[in-house]
Amino acid sequence: MRNLKLLRTLEFRDIQAPGKPQCFSLRTEQGTVLIGSECGLIEVDPVTREVKNEIPLVAEGFLPEDGSGCIVGTQALLDQESVCVATASGDIILCNLSTHQLECVGSVSSGISVMSWSPDQELVLLATGQQTLIMMTEDFEPIMEQQIHQDDFGESKFITVGWGRKETQFHGSEGRQAAFQIQMHESALPWDDHRPQVTWRGDGQFFAVSVVCPETGARKVRVWNREFVLQSTSEPVAGLGPAMAWKPSGSLIASTQEKPNQQDVVFFEKNGLLHGHFTLPFLKDEVKVNDLLWNVDSTVLAVWLEDLQREENSTLKTYVQLWTVGNYHWYLKQSLPFNACGKSRIVSLMWDPVIPYRLHVLCRGWHYLCYDWHWTTHRSSGDSSSDMANVAVIDGSRVLVTVFRQSVVPPPMCTYRLLLPHPVNQVAFSAHPEKSNDLAVLDASNQISVYKCGDSLHVDPTVKLGAVGGNGFKVSLRTPHLEKRYKIQFENSEDQEVNPLKLSLLTWIQEDVFVAVSHSRSSPQSVIHRLAAAPPETDGEQGWLSVSSSVAVDGVIISLCCNSKTKSIALQLAGGQILKYLWESPSLAAEPWKNRGGFPIRFPYPCIQTELAVIGGEECVLGLTDRCRFFVNDTEVASNITSFATYDEFLLLTTHSHVCQCFCLRDASLKTLQAGLSSHHVSNGESLRKVERGSRIVTVVTQDTKLVLQMPRGNLEVVHHRALVLAQIRKWLDKLMFKEAFECMRKLRINLNLMHDHNPQVFLENVETFVRQIDSVNHINLFFTELKEEDVTKTMYPPPVNSAVQLLKGSHGKNIDLICDAVRTAMENIDPHKYCLSILTAHVKKTTPELEIVLQKVHELQGRAPLAPDAVSAEVALKYLLLLVDVDELYDHSLGTYDFDLVLMVAEKSQKDPKEYLPFLNTLKKMETNYQRFTIDKYLRRYEKAIGHLSRCGPEYFPECLNLIKDKNLYNEALKLYPRDSQQYKDISIAYGEHLMQEHLYELGGLVFARCGAHENALNAFLACGSWQQALCMAAQLSLTEDQLAGLGRTLAGKLLEQRKHVDAATVLEQYAQDYEEAVLLLLEGAAWEEALRLVHKYNRLDIIESNIKPSVLEAQKNYMAFLDSQTATFSRHKNRLLVVRELKEQAQQRNLDDEVPQGQESDLFSETSSVMSSSDMSGKYSHSNSRISARSSKNRRKAERKRHSLKEGSPLESQALLEALSEAVQGTENLKDEIYHILKVLFLFEFDEHGRALQKAFEDTLQLMERSIPEIWPLTHQQNPSIPVLGPHSTANSIMASYQQQKTSIPVLDADLFIPPKINKRTQWKLSLLE
Repeated sequence: MRNLKLLRTLEFRDIQAPGKPQCFSLRTEQGTVLIGSECGLIEVDPVTREVKNEIPLVAEGFLPEDGSGCIVGTQALLDQESVCVATASGDIILCNLSTHQLECVGSVSSGISVMSWSPDQELVLLATGQQTLIMMTEDFEPIMEQQIHQDDFGESKFITVGWGRKETQFHGSEGRQAAFQIQMHESALPWDDHRPQVTWRGDGQFFAVSVVCPETGARKVRVWNREFVLQSTSEPVAGLGPAMAWKPSGSLIASTQEKPNQQDVVFFEKNGLLHGHFTLPFLKDEVKVNDLLWNVDSTVLAVWLEDLQREENSTLKTYVQLWTVGNYHWYLKQSLPFNACGKSRIVSLMWDPVIPYRLHVLCRGWHYLCYDWHWTTHRSSGDSSSDMANVAVIDGSRVLVTVFRQSVVPPPMCTYRLLLPHPVNQVAFSAHPEKSNDLAVLDASNQISVYKCGDSLHVDPTVKLGAVGGNGFKVSLRTPHLEKRYKIQFENSEDQEVNPLKLSLLTWIQEDVFVAVSHSRSSPQSVIHRLAAAPPETDGEQGWLSVSSSVAVDGVIISLCCNSKTKSIALQLAGGQILKYLWESPSLAAEPWKNRGGFPIRFPYPCIQTELAVIGGEECVLGLTDRCRFFVNDTEVASNITSFATYDEFLLLTTHSHVCQCFCLRDASLKTLQAGLSSHHVSNGESLRKVERGSRIVTVVTQDTKLVLQMPRGNLEVVHHRALVLAQIRKWLDKLMFKEAFECMRKLRINLNLMHDHNPQVFLENVETFVRQIDSVNHINLFFTELKEEDVTKTMYPPPVNSAVQLLKGSHGKNIDLICDAVRTAMENIDPHKYCLSILTAHVKKTTPELEIVLQKVHELQGRAPLAPDAVSAEVALKYLLLLVDVDELYDHSLGTYDFDLVLMVAEKSQKDPKEYLPFLNTLKKMETNYQRFTIDKYLRRYEKAIGHLSRCGPEYFPECLNLIKDKNLYNEALKLYPRDSQQYKDISIAYGEHLMQEHLYELGGLVFARCGAHENALNAFLACGSWQQALCMAAQLSLTEDQLAGLGRTLAGKLLEQRKHVDAATVLEQYAQDYEEAVLLLLEGAAWEEALRLVHKYNRLDIIESNIKPSVLEAQKNYMAFLDSQTATFSRHKNRLLVVRELKEQAQQRNLDDEVPQGQESDLFSETSSVMSSSDMSGKYSHSNSRISARSSKNRRKAERKRHSLKEGSPLESQALLEALSEAVQGTENLKDEIYHILKVLFLFEFDEHGRALQKAFEDTLQLMERSIPEIWPLTHQQNPSIPVLGPHSTANSIMASYQQQKTSIPVLDADLFIPPKINKRTQWKLSLLE
């Protein structure tokens, strides 16, 4: 749905040269034009408008002096700085443009009618006057000569498979006589010049020749390959014209055919068969087709036509029409009318071989024209909902308008057609925001037709409905009507005759005011014309537009864009400069467009599409080049953009990656756009959407969610981009337009939780508005069923950055119960009968479904008649409830209400067998009330309620109750049901204590026994757990004798000794067994020196000091010294071995630098013998082993763990085992500080100063050794954990991404705690200053 937009016109008039031009060719590298005439060649530069070279051919004798000479072809040779010229007399001349040297490289005595070079300029083909074809190389060496007329079909001759003769075939409506008709060959067209026509395929592998057959007099097309072998001959085509052009892409050969009532452009395949056609907008014998020309990318077909003389003194015209195809329909996009007589008659035209949409035209009056077109989409640009999202497509004298707001009509169909008297070249929608549907059309006669949308008193005959009307359907579409036609008044009417496309870039800026651009014919300047309507002389439809003001600009304007909001107009020059056209100021002027810094903006490359948009508060110019480079001001944002469009505050782009991205421009910046469009950027799901390959943006429906895309083959696809959808939904919710938002979310499958989560406070405050707008029970039920605890604005649909609503939202969690209650209350206030089902849904949807309340409401409906016409019956409500809740669950809940009528009502709707539930219900009805409810609760497994009801049934049911309590472990709940002084309470407590004893919770069991008065059971429990204080308390309660108490004390002391509680055991022996001597020995065994001294002095047994205490102290000092010596030696040995292992591993890594070595942090754990073993191998080895060991005992698992951390030299994890051993040594030494301090005090007290100093010195040396070694054993690099990403204020994007990548690819770290160095607390006081 694109049109060709004229970017620029280059004009060179009145070239000073002798004779009349006959043909021309291009020198693309130099940008010059070679023009041949009957006098010779000239080379002109159309930009500087000067003649570069003149090469006369008359003086050299190649052309006659009488002016009758004719140049049949010229070709600029790229690699030779020369031009090849062929004359009708048969000479082939090579002209050197640098030295002006002429060389006749060949001559054909019979003359030359056609010279055609292959696209690669390696072959040249000549058609001679003797009806032969000569093929030569680029060095003009003949390859072969063949007759132009061949009797053979060619190598691709069709094969007859023998399916019957023509006479036996079915001929349809033509009848049987068609089988015996003799085909009549029509002669060539009357205006045919009978000259051969040659065209090459784009790759130069084939060429086609159109000639008039001497036998039949009709034209035929023959296809030859590069080796000059005939491939095929076209089928007989009546009225075949001479014009012919092979599509550069190679698929079709275009030609013309004159039919009885029309003139067609027909297409041949390479095998000579017809393949499609389209009709030219002329009658039979009205025009002749001089030539057909494909542009270089095969998208535009130029048709050169000329009026035939039908009446005397009639004005004849020549036309150049540009046709394109889309969705198998041919569109006439541009029509250029020239006079067929005089200086403006076309002599020749050609497409530029490099720039696809540049057309060169040469007129007889030495007038050269160059037009540059490119694709554009003409769409309305309003922002309000009144804008209908119109897109206009030019198709000859028709404008096809599609209204995408109301219907999506695929081309070539449309919503309605505008019928114009002349072919259309430009269309423009009004830039006024409120009148964006109005349309202005500029046709080939330079007449502007203005169509306005609004009420019209009569039916406009120039507006015809398209695919949306007819067949008796009523169309709810307001079509436009023709308001007025304006004829443009030019100062010089000759300009229009010489250049039919004088005005370009037509823009409708306000009522009856237009802006257009023309280019100077004598200098590289452009003129901006402001066209205003002249006062009407009559009230007719015809009006006049005059140039009210003009502004000259140095440079060639190639694009113009207008912002309807800011009313700014930006102009782009060919050099990339951006100008601002101040059309509203009194002194019209164009000044440079400047950015915030005050610097002029300039695109590095010319852009074919420009738009204005406000980005981050600054109005910027957006541009897209034909090479898919996208610019914002003078900054390149991306290089893979295929199309873009701006809508409201959004920028939408399609890329070569086949995605459509959407950016919010309100808070955007150039950096965010660059980051979002970078190739390695991973965008979120809201801003990015995948589209079909080659999709381009057509339009965006304003105040809606539709994004219209067009595929390469022409069909349309409407998508709802998630960013547009969510933005529109947020706008509706902010305006409390819940119905529109709900319908959109339901249709596009947006989670309905967004209705609440977007702004919870506003939603809860306007719940009644929500219910009234939705006004549908089904829709409200749908809203309830989608409710969930998750806040979708934080997970599925995160709002834009700096969203005001998001800032207002608190951090409190979402409460579904609050939403259900609020909506339910609103429905009950509005109409509880109408919204009965929704009210039931609100109860069911709560976090804990209120099924009892729901069942009660249904039960209430059963007992009363409907009060309102829209009220719901109990049967309907129950059926609906069964859709929400499982029938068995609902049956159980109804049974839990103890209402048998409700149970029967639910059971009847279920699939249960009455033979099963009726006897059960009858049995329940016969029971006592409390026992009945107990039975029901037990059946429903509501055991807490069950024992509550059973406890009220009397003492005779207590055994059954106690069994249920034991079976379901309901002790705590049961104890609350009975008084503390009751026997039932004591029985339950004893059962509870026995249960705790079975679970090996002896202390808790003892407490329960003690509370209920079971002291003997409590004593046994406290003995089992070693709680000697509680055990002795229970012994006092039991009034034990002294002997029993002494025996109990010795038993407790033995248990405490097993638990290495020497002080507690000594206390029991001394106080309850009266054995202080044994107590002292236990204290000495437990190194409680000071407590032992206290008992010795208490009982005045000072002899024990000499006999037991002093020897024990000296023995302990000796053991400490030996332990410290062993600990120091072991620590030093492990440390030295660890350093060796690390050094050997580093050497192995250097040797195996090119191989894969273990990476990640655990690679530091491996010894030199395991450097070639990958971590995965080791993990597999041990994981397999552990998987077998896991089923064994804990002892075996510990054994396997010790084996894995083996200190054996060369083991896989030797360095890890060394770290573990060193860490244990440090921790063990640190834990000795308190013991060392106590023994040092006793050694000083007993005057063993030397022993104390030695112990203190040894311990101090050991601690210092370990403190010095910790930084060496645990360096900083081993303490960092790569599994945690590096974050913080000093982190960069690269460092964070590298951290995450390392986390993603690294192997899990084994025993990461080993890499954390042990801590030595220097504040712990252990040293005795008296020994220093």
